[in-house]
Amino acid sequence: MSDEIERAGEYAKNLQVAMRSLLNSIGNIPIGKESQFPFGWRKAAKGRTVWRLLEEVVSQNLENSADKIGLDNFKPAESEVGVYDFSFQFQNSPTIYVNVKSAVAGGRTNKDDISKAPALYKFVSDKSPCFLLIATIEIKFIENPLSISLNECYVVPTLWLPDIYVNPSNNGNLQSSKYKSIEGSIPRTREQFLEALEKEMGVAAAKRAAKRAKN
Repeated sequence: MSDEIERAGEYAKNLQVAMRSLLNSIGNIPIGKESQFPFGWRKAAKGRTVWRLLEEVVSQNLENSADKIGLDNFKPAESEVGVYDFSFQFQNSPTIYVNVKSAVAGGRTNKDDISKAPALYKFVSDKSPCFLLIATIEIKFIENPLSISLNECYVVPTLWLPDIYVNPSNNGNLQSSKYKSIEGSIPRTREQFLEALEKEMGVAAAKRAAKRAKN
């Protein structure tokens, strides 16, 4: 196993431990009163409904507690639509970038958006080595009082996603249904990931071209 792969796995496991500790200290996040939501969550009980709020809560608490949980040089991302949400370092490590996602506990397994494939390709190409992690916060929707429970956290290196797929739509998003478990991932180097992503981007481009030709 290459040093790059070994370090990526080590960073993912260490961040997972740190973030699980953080979630325990945050507790439930109140959303509203029963009088304000007389019929409960209804269709709002979806991860995408609260993902931006969740990302902000986690990012701010990480920044506030960075020293306590062993994260150095913590920096929130400047853009809300970039490849990562924050960066940091472990002691003597290179910069590590983290993309925060949410998943509803007990929800269906779907292919979810990870990042826009061209932007991700450029980001990984420009970083050598590239330590980019996906931190997935598992959440539950509590009815009374109306709140969100931060149940669990799973961290996986983005370059290790086992089911790389690029949506052929104009968005061109990299999607994956297996970004929550490091056990089922495929350890890859930066070059191996770029090769796999480039191949899928080519497949998506060919599908778009075929669709345009039909129309």
